[in-house]
Amino acid sequence: METEREVRSVKDSVTECVRLVKNEDINGGARLFGGRLMQWMDEAAGICAMRHSGMLITTAAVDNLQFKKGAAVGDVVAVTAKVTYVGNTSMEVRVDVYVEEIETGIRHVINRAYFTEVCIEADGRPVPVPYTIVPENTAEQAEWEGAQKRIEMRRQRRSQGF
Repeated sequence: METEREVRSVKDSVTECVRLVKNEDINGGARLFGGRLMQWMDEAAGICAMRHSGMLITTAAVDNLQFKKGAAVGDVVAVTAKVTYVGNTSMEVRVDVYVEEIETGIRHVINRAYFTEVCIEADGRPVPVPYTIVPENTAEQAEWEGAQKRIEMRRQRRSQGF
């Protein structure tokens, strides 16, 4: 039986990292290199999970990574992350990536993914997440339910050898 955990709000974990796309971030097609973007997303997800849990974390999985649009040199890229689900030792973090128009401040989604972050001890052993979240509105409830579906899909894939 699980002991009662303190509740934190989703908004307490919200993290935003803003980057300027530079020449060293570009691939051979003159667009933001996907691996660099994934690095930025992983960093934002990790910071978000650490802010929520107050613990060391490690990335265990990435789901639904969708490259919707590219970015170029000089673009401002905003990477936002928030905890959407808390299990026993893991948390799901939704990461959205936008290109921001400097003149207007309007943001356009270029990428989205869900990261599974696991709380760990210094030796790498998983430990329980000390705080949970309780969805406070319909959007947060939908994210929570979506996380449960993604967890079940990962279990099914593992059982089938994927």
